[in-house]
Amino acid sequence: MDTNLISNLVNELKRGTQILAVLSQLKENQYGYSLLQTLEEKGVSIEAGTLYPLLRRLESQGLLQSEWDTTESKPRKYYILSKDGIETYETLIKEWRQIIFEMDQIIKEEE
Repeated sequence: MDTNLISNLVNELKRGTQILAVLSQLKENQYGYSLLQTLEEKGVSIEAGTLYPLLRRLESQGLLQSEWDTTESKPRKYYILSKDGIETYETLIKEWRQIIFEMDQIIKEEE
C-alpha cells in the first residue's frame, strides 16, 4: 500500500470538512491564532496558510463579519458568523449529517 497516496487521500477528506470546522467555532469572536488553537485542542489540524485565506474568503462570501481590535499592542482581526453565516452553518450541518448517513449505509452494505 502506498502510504503517500493514503496520506494525500486523507488530506482531501479533511479538506472537505475544514469550512464546517471553522464555522462551528465562530459563534463567538475569535482571531486567527486563537481559532487555530481552539481547533487544534479539538483535534482538528489546519495550517495557518490554509486558515487565513479561508477566513478572508468566507468573509468575502458574507458568511463572516470581522472587526479589528487595536487596544492591544498587536492589532487583531476578530471574526464571527454573520446572519447568513449562521444560516449557512445550520444548512451545512444538515447536509453533513445526510452525508454521514449515506456513507454509513454504503459502508455497511460492503461489510
